[in-house]
Amino acid sequence: MRHSIVRLGAVALFVFVATRPVGAQEQAVPVDKIPKAVMNALLAKFPKAKIDKCTKAKEGNDIVYDIEFKHEGRKCEADIKEDGTFVNYEKAIEAKDLPKAVREAIEKKYPKATMKEIMQETEVKGKEEKLSAYEVVLVTAEKKELEVRVSPEGKILEDTGEKKPEEKK
Repeated sequence: MRHSIVRLGAVALFVFVATRPVGAQEQAVPVDKIPKAVMNALLAKFPKAKIDKCTKAKEGNDIVYDIEFKHEGRKCEADIKEDGTFVNYEKAIEAKDLPKAVREAIEKKYPKATMKEIMQETEVKGKEEKLSAYEVVLVTAEKKELEVRVSPEGKILEDTGEKKPEEKK
């Protein structure tokens, strides 16, 4: 009996630790609960934004709202701090509009992959905006879906298809 209780406690502890969220936990936000400063910032840059989804998460010391929306028929996303400061925004683009260096980097790494979705990412620092990357969702020849983030110069910045080294304990 005593061993059963110890085992049950160990299993309960494992389940609690294993199911605990890692990093920032996103929380869904209804459109009518988005702070006024965040909405004002979004509509100042994208006056015809039609919001599809909004989540918020703590990033460092800031609460950041991740808003998915359509603007003039184009899929977009924006990360905006609670005080209305833009972090970045993304706009969907066509494959034909990708820079040659980006297209070649993806084709070299994933020959025969199909581009499913392409977003052009712009970082915002104060009044300065800089094209920072392209996020491309691919379907590989093996029918695996993955996301690759590539700099405008063609350097692969992130790749969900790459194997990550095992963490040492």
